[in-house]
Amino acid sequence: MIQKIKRIGNFISNMGARYLFFRIFYTIKSKLGWQKKVFPTNPKEKKYISLEDWKNNLPPFFFYGKDIPNLPKQKEEALVKTYEEIQKGIFTFFNKTKIKLGKEYNWLVNPSTGYRYNINKHWSEVEDLSKEAGDIKYVWEKARFSYIYDLVRYDYHFEDDQSEFVFSEIEDFIEKNPINQGPNYKCSQEASLRIMNWMFALYYYKDSPNLTDALFQKIMHNIYWKLHHIYHNINFSRITVRNNHAITETLMLYLSAKLFPFMPNVEKWSKKGKKWFEQEIAYQIYEDGTFLQFSMNYHRVVIQLFTLGIQLAKLNNEKFSDVVYDRAQKSLDFLDACTDPITGKLPNYGSNDGALFFKLTDDDYRLYRSQLDDLRAVLHGYTHFESNSVLWYGIQPKKQPQEALPEISTFEKSGYYISQDGNTKTFIRCGVHKDRPFQSDNLHLDIWVNGINYLRDTGSYKYNAGLDDVNYFNGAEGHNTVSVDKADQMLKGGRFIWFYWVNKAKASLKKENDTYKFEGTIHAFKQLGNNIQHTRKVTKPQGKNTWEVTDTIQNKGNRKIYQYWHLHPDHVDAIEITTTDENGNPIEPLTEEKWFSGYYGVKEKAIRLTFASEKNVFNTTIRIK
Repeated sequence: MIQKIKRIGNFISNMGARYLFFRIFYTIKSKLGWQKKVFPTNPKEKKYISLEDWKNNLPPFFFYGKDIPNLPKQKEEALVKTYEEIQKGIFTFFNKTKIKLGKEYNWLVNPSTGYRYNINKHWSEVEDLSKEAGDIKYVWEKARFSYIYDLVRYDYHFEDDQSEFVFSEIEDFIEKNPINQGPNYKCSQEASLRIMNWMFALYYYKDSPNLTDALFQKIMHNIYWKLHHIYHNINFSRITVRNNHAITETLMLYLSAKLFPFMPNVEKWSKKGKKWFEQEIAYQIYEDGTFLQFSMNYHRVVIQLFTLGIQLAKLNNEKFSDVVYDRAQKSLDFLDACTDPITGKLPNYGSNDGALFFKLTDDDYRLYRSQLDDLRAVLHGYTHFESNSVLWYGIQPKKQPQEALPEISTFEKSGYYISQDGNTKTFIRCGVHKDRPFQSDNLHLDIWVNGINYLRDTGSYKYNAGLDDVNYFNGAEGHNTVSVDKADQMLKGGRFIWFYWVNKAKASLKKENDTYKFEGTIHAFKQLGNNIQHTRKVTKPQGKNTWEVTDTIQNKGNRKIYQYWHLHPDHVDAIEITTTDENGNPIEPLTEEKWFSGYYGVKEKAIRLTFASEKNVFNTTIRIK
């Protein structure tokens, strides 16, 4: 009972009274049915503007119709394959997994479990975390309509009109998902993305005979009530979630008056949306360009939102506050520093839900270069790499070679420490959490050599997975770090909750006498004791792929300590790891077959070495041959 009271107190201290009271009140409102009054079902349809008037007075956008200036026609086989799969009812989920939904897909069925949601339920009655239903993201994925980009790009490059199919998909969704009913109205971010993606299609197919006034009215009616939903539910994202959801939704509200100036209420929604968007950017993107979600994937989500929002503001002759442009540039600086210069990939670090909002290339999902270059072009008018994706944003960029990555990059606000020794990258995280953590991964070490991620983060797999998977992928044992008594550095609670956040840490990275030297200390494992500290020292001689790692645990008592190393299974023979205790006694590792998830919902077999000791120190040598 005492421990439970302590955890409750710690939770309130971490999240704050504002979060707690809002969450309680929000739950009460949902239980009493108040949400049904604010978010009505079957609202009366109104006509805001005719299709003809819309086409004659198009609000500013990236392009108008099928003429995309200077975009060369490129008949890529990968695009043909994706198009043919979609025509057969095969869709790519989370930018990786192919799932056959069939041509008569039911928008309410979870394809991973077969569970069918009740469309007669108001969205406030739908559970987003249900063991029976499974991961609701599988229901939301197609309903996000990101596959529109594949169809539009195929249409453009192969001059094969897809408007009939695209509009039939949109109309089918509208008819099968009544406003404010069912699972596809549960998440305001999903609604925001749906609007953005539908507008991409509407501008491209504005002259299509398949876009009738009747269909246009149906789409506008649906979009208005989506915007209404986003505005009236925005505090849920801004108070209880406070991550990329809030950035997406506030940006959509700002854009409401730019894309739909003929709709009621949008001037108010847009004005508040802009203010809120600027506030979210200032809060969520730290001064050094790092992101409160501690996730490469989610940071790219923000990169794409920056690109879309800044460019549309520019086309409307408007500007955001200076902090938006400052944090956009610093985000680029951070992600550029984290990027492997050979492959264009980043460490598989932090939560990864497979999100790539606006897919404008056929690049693998793990490649970030085109999205980073799109924002670079929006901010500065130039790109570093060969990609035509930025042309879809109405920009004709210049090419400017990328400067060599700095040898040492430190981002102290979030605690990222990166050394770039030629084509060898050493990536270490050591920092505190002032905002909600998602994984227990402090002092994780990632090693890349010549484009190969030899020692890597295991990923996050699924959010609604079994307890064993959640603990493995989110906890210390899924990272290249040290555990005391097989415990995590923080105590795992339900769903996305952690108790006893790491709130004391310090670190440094420098180069001395041709040697890169890192030292970092965290105060952690508070569920086990009050003053347990983990110090990790890493040294690497310049030009040599050898790392000396010393892990010291203080105040652990008589508990065992465990050191985990996750090896790329295709390159095990090239990795040599030896460890001794503080007395120089060799420690034999336990070699296990474990899991790696580079893409959401996908588990691949991998290799983990685990060293265990009753002592306080691991002295480790890592060599990449």
